[in-house]
Amino acid sequence: MKPFRSTFSKILPFSLLLIFSCGPEEQKCELDEEILSSDLEVQITRLEDDFFTANTPEDFFFLMEKHPEFTSIYLQPELYLNQDSLVSSLIQVHQDSAMLELYKAVKTEIPDLSQVEKDLENAFKYIQFYFPYFIPPKVYSFVSGFNSDLVITPELIVIGLDYFLPITHPFQPDLPRYMADRYDIPYLVPMIVTAMSSQFNEVDLSDQSLLAEMVYYGKAYHFTKSILPCTSEGLIIGYTEDEVGEIYANEEYIWAHFVENELLYETNPFEIQKYLGEAPSTDAISTKAPGRIGRWLGWNIVDDYQISNDVNLADLMAEKDTEKIFRQSGYRPRGLE
Repeated sequence: MKPFRSTFSKILPFSLLLIFSCGPEEQKCELDEEILSSDLEVQITRLEDDFFTANTPEDFFFLMEKHPEFTSIYLQPELYLNQDSLVSSLIQVHQDSAMLELYKAVKTEIPDLSQVEKDLENAFKYIQFYFPYFIPPKVYSFVSGFNSDLVITPELIVIGLDYFLPITHPFQPDLPRYMADRYDIPYLVPMIVTAMSSQFNEVDLSDQSLLAEMVYYGKAYHFTKSILPCTSEGLIIGYTEDEVGEIYANEEYIWAHFVENELLYETNPFEIQKYLGEAPSTDAISTKAPGRIGRWLGWNIVDDYQISNDVNLADLMAEKDTEKIFRQSGYRPRGLE
């Protein structure tokens, strides 16, 4: 099916547009005290401390038995010949001087996770409000040696704290700067909640279109904003305040590109990657348009669908029909409303 066409007034490119905004006007935000009053508590187990204070094989066996979810999901013992082999590997990591320095850096730079704990607790309460069957996962922190930033399953969350050292710290993950900048503590809980959204985000696997991918990400970000209502759009999607301002100011131009190039029903993975994949910019639109712009556009479509149809979050996440969401959203860039 071909996308609908719209008639657009003259639209200026990013490089010429001088009007900036920060998206919809921010309202004063307060969390719902009734939701927060639920009996749920989150405690982050700082397993890096136990790991680096262990000394003997018996200590490591004890840790593995004490934290069976961490052992089975994170350490993946099935990849080793036996448990002795796994413990031997852990001891080698424990004795590595570079790993010890990395652990010391994490202890110095991130000594306290109480705010992350509180934010996760509030988020889990919100998730449980919308999805009563939700069982909060156990949460651990660890020093991964830059092997894994976040491991998230329905039962377990492991935060690789080394990824979240300050961007000025000499120890940094091997990532492009535009991605590494998002590995900062304020982005951590939004990252976790967005990843957790996949547990609730139903999809039609037969629909391989760009629009389907856009709506998938749109539902994920809508979920995160619903669970973290006082968190800024920039922290949720990983854009700077300036980038958020520019894309809202250029929303007509962005939408015109998608419609005029008949992109919404594109199924070529290479083309889809141009608009959804990690990149410093979406060059097909403008070198000043941030990467992943299709995800942001999908977020707008999903928001408009929810508002226009007064759909609750559980039903929204369960809706697989991308075409229905798109058509019933009535989406139009704000400048055309």
